[in-house]
Amino acid sequence: MALTMRAAVAAAAAPRSLRRLFCTNPTASSPTFPFTSTPPSGARQMADPSTNLFVSGLSKRTTTENLRAEFQKFGEVVHARVVTDRVSGYSKGFGFVQYATLEDAAKGIEGMDGKFLDGWVIFAEYARPRPPPGEAARNTTKQYGY
Repeated sequence: MALTMRAAVAAAAAPRSLRRLFCTNPTASSPTFPFTSTPPSGARQMADPSTNLFVSGLSKRTTTENLRAEFQKFGEVVHARVVTDRVSGYSKGFGFVQYATLEDAAKGIEGMDGKFLDGWVIFAEYARPRPPPGEAARNTTKQYGY
């Protein structure tokens, strides 16, 4: 309680340019807040359809064989892989499934997205391609002009 009172007093005493640091709703108190220039991303952009699927929400107990067997019900699986931790050997919670055709991949997403696998709800979507080696995976745009 004392900490929130201090923050409120500091926000009231702070110059106008610093008030946005103390405000819990930056857009209400400062229409020029730097993060409001980008549109809110409520939903991630959809990847282009491909035969490669990204599967997230996997249990630590999920194996590559189990992942392949579950997705095999919806079409011909060319390759399946659960990404594992190098030290523990347990699943990192995501993996990839590659189908032979785009139609099989669409059936795989429709059949497995939001379904249970090893007691966990999993999510299947088209995999995004890796960025080229020279580009950074994040923060590729200069937001503030530095």
